[in-house]
Amino acid sequence: MALWESITESLGESLVPNLLVGAAVVLVAPIVAPALFAGVRPVAKTVVKGGVYVFDKAREVVAEAGEQMSDIVAEARAELASSAAAASRHTDGRPSGD
Repeated sequence: MALWESITESLGESLVPNLLVGAAVVLVAPIVAPALFAGVRPVAKTVVKGGVYVFDKAREVVAEAGEQMSDIVAEARAELASSAAAASRHTDGRPSGD
């Protein structure tokens, strides 16, 4: 805002200089805006590519973690089943203690 204020202060309160500045902006904007946007497009494209890369890597990490968790659950179930089978074998052939 300080730049705009310094521009308007240097032009004064007259209507003509303000109109000239507005006309200059209207004439220059179609030339400057596409050049500015052309410079922004490669940067935006690079940012999007980086986001896609991070997303893909995160998806791989989550998939690997899911597989490891599935393996851990399967091992835990197998251990529970073997310990339950051993406990049932251990108590099947014995009297209850009376």
